[in-house]
Amino acid sequence: MKGIARDDSDVDIIFVASEEEWTRRSAAEEYFFYIGDICDYQGGYVDGKVVDLQYLLDAADHGNEPTRFSFVDSLVVCSRIPELDRIIKQIAVYPESERREKIEAFYSQVVVQATFFVPEAERWQNPYLLAQASASLVLFGCRLILAHNRILFPSHKWLMAAAESAPDKPAGFLELAQQVLSRPGREAGDAFHRSIEDAQDWGLTHQQVVSRYIRDAEWHWRSGKPPLQDC
Repeated sequence: MKGIARDDSDVDIIFVASEEEWTRRSAAEEYFFYIGDICDYQGGYVDGKVVDLQYLLDAADHGNEPTRFSFVDSLVVCSRIPELDRIIKQIAVYPESERREKIEAFYSQVVVQATFFVPEAERWQNPYLLAQASASLVLFGCRLILAHNRILFPSHKWLMAAAESAPDKPAGFLELAQQVLSRPGREAGDAFHRSIEDAQDWGLTHQQVVSRYIRDAEWHWRSGKPPLQDC
């Protein structure tokens, strides 16, 4: 229903367990299920997760973007929880209160990856660092554009499709991103970075960019926050 289904797509289901059932499943670590012979089309199957009501409340309050995206256009088929529809709708929205923070964080990652890590990797002929920095540059460049457009980050699998759907992005943005991935190096990285810089003033000084990078990439453990790519 999100516009990304294929003819052989699986069916994703979430069961909200009772407190008693959740206690049993938690003790046994049984959160996942798979049924391979129920779909009447080639390649189809059903899988999903079992959660408790508190999971949904936590997701509505502070869920990360992939979690929020997983509830977009979801259907409540059967429920004994009167407020379930309302909770689901609260999950499946862009977290506006986090938007400016995310824009600053993603932009800072773009600048540091493009101006330091990609050139350093090329300079020292370090293929691992070049691949990692190039992928990070594309990831955070796309996430910056998604945040700018108030579009949820769906997952790494659907990142490029989500970026393509963004109405306000630099000209040739997806093509430049593909060049960074297919021909990693300073030339492609600079072109991708330049397209973002030319799009608008993102409102950060160089000192703020580097400081923000340090806080998000190197010191996130101090606040107990997950790595930025998982937010």
